[in-house]
Amino acid sequence: MTAAISFKGLSRHFGDVRAVDSVDLEIGAGEFFVLLGPSGSGKTTCLRLIAGFERPTAGRIWIFGEDATAAPPYRRPVNTVFQDYALFPHLNVRDNVAYGLMVRGDAKAARRKSADEALALVALDGFGDRKPSELSGGQRQRVALARALVMQPKVLLLDEPLGALDLKLREQMQGELKTLQRQLGIAFVFVTHDQGEALSMGDRVAVFDKGRIQQVGSPEDVYDRPETPFVADFVGASNVLSADMVHDLVGRNAPASLRPEAIRIGFGPLAGVVHARAFLGSATRIEVDCDGQKLKVLIPKGGEVPQMGDSVTLGWSEGALHIMDSANG
Repeated sequence: MTAAISFKGLSRHFGDVRAVDSVDLEIGAGEFFVLLGPSGSGKTTCLRLIAGFERPTAGRIWIFGEDATAAPPYRRPVNTVFQDYALFPHLNVRDNVAYGLMVRGDAKAARRKSADEALALVALDGFGDRKPSELSGGQRQRVALARALVMQPKVLLLDEPLGALDLKLREQMQGELKTLQRQLGIAFVFVTHDQGEALSMGDRVAVFDKGRIQQVGSPEDVYDRPETPFVADFVGASNVLSADMVHDLVGRNAPASLRPEAIRIGFGPLAGVVHARAFLGSATRIEVDCDGQKLKVLIPKGGEVPQMGDSVTLGWSEGALHIMDSANG
């Protein structure tokens, strides 16, 4: 099957800054694909390269098998939902949604029908005559989504579209976007710096750092089997054990990832002293100093929590310690 998006040796430099640095990537048709990374890691620049808002310094982009490297944005079968929604305040909701159709030259009756269908798709039936100022943040986000979908793109690009929403609404919209993507069956390319958002929504996740992809894989692969210390540390909370400690534990001279929830207190090969603790509601996180290597441990609510200064031993089940032989981060 032809990939929806393909990058080959893609780079975008701004002077001496390599915002995107020799990236190879394929995104499948019908895939919910997440670009994850901290600010300045290159994920948003990659999205803008797909959209045609940036031109690559080197490399090529294919969209459904056609070379789109030099194609202007309006020639690409993609549409973008921006973080700030970019709605026209003087237009009502229906006209905002239909704006692209108007620019394309569609007849007024056809524009109205298509806009109302797109609003229904995002659960905003009957909102067409309202102004953006009369809507909540979540409703404005849906209008921006409908405006992008009304153009019937083959790929939908989403640039941190949930960043302005409060936590409860953001979690609700995560589920709605995932459901909508499955319903439409088109590729969604979603940019975020939120690890939880990436893990809960993506079919696959590409983790970016300093313009390069550190790892691509399913959420489970990226979380449970990080390939570099950067991925282990950035995607969720993890303890990155030094190569020296790993050598002492299992005879391998490489760093390893050990998730806090995988550690058990009361048995095991490591001994240390509790020097920090924090109540998180559903769990308590403690930090144990093991001869200078500080390990975070997550204890579920109801479990026995040691006190500050207590001496403890730490262990974990087989397979919880993930050796990062290919570590380059």
